[in-house]
Amino acid sequence: MRTDPTAAPVAGPGECIVSLRDVTKAFGYHTVLNGISLDVAKGETICIIGPSGSGKSTLIRCINALVRIDRGSIKVEGIEVNDPKLDKLALRRKVGIVFQSYNLFPHKTTLQNIMMAPITVLKQDKAEVEARAHALLKKVRLGGKENAYPGELSGGQQQRVAIARSLAMRPDIMLFDEVTAALDPETKKEVLYTIQDLAREGMTCIVVTHEMAFAREVANHVYFTEGGVIIEHAPPAAFFGNPQDPRTQEFLSQIL
Repeated sequence: MRTDPTAAPVAGPGECIVSLRDVTKAFGYHTVLNGISLDVAKGETICIIGPSGSGKSTLIRCINALVRIDRGSIKVEGIEVNDPKLDKLALRRKVGIVFQSYNLFPHKTTLQNIMMAPITVLKQDKAEVEARAHALLKKVRLGGKENAYPGELSGGQQQRVAIARSLAMRPDIMLFDEVTAALDPETKKEVLYTIQDLAREGMTCIVVTHEMAFAREVANHVYFTEGGVIIEHAPPAAFFGNPQDPRTQEFLSQIL
């Protein structure tokens, strides 16, 4: 098999797949990220928690090059995201992202929503993509909803379609930006179960969330951010069982 000598090497299990160093981002005079550094290993799930406005969502949008950083380095499988010559399509084939808003096309069925990007962006074979889309709908527990339109689905079902749509691009890393924030408790569980399944299967996941029970159960590592900096981070047992920083202690006391 021929390989591309210019391609970044693919990380093996446990190897660093995402690396941030001194990442800084300001909007006008407001610094949102102030020297963030962290590493994510292949197959690892990390959860980022913190109060609103602490920079969590901006951070993962920077990883996917939706927001350009002012200073520092973000590397994804060896690709420097802050490179002015970055191939954004190549990056986004590696990194999928799901937002709080589903952003589904209302005039297209669930199957069509999932198939669009692989066919129109990646120019992949329609029959192969359709088979993949059917499999992904079963994966997110929506088999039989292929011909439903978004307006016929609950919020949790629409969010799972959005996850399947992102997975259709076959990413190595999935970013989740408060994907359950707008959902009621019952439909929220459906989405969290789907992310939990992906994590157990070895997908590298970076999850911005307010769901502490989910973070405690699923994450390999939890990061607490406030004021654009990482205040504390640790494996969940230590993070929730024995937080060290007073700001972390106060935050957890308010939500647990």
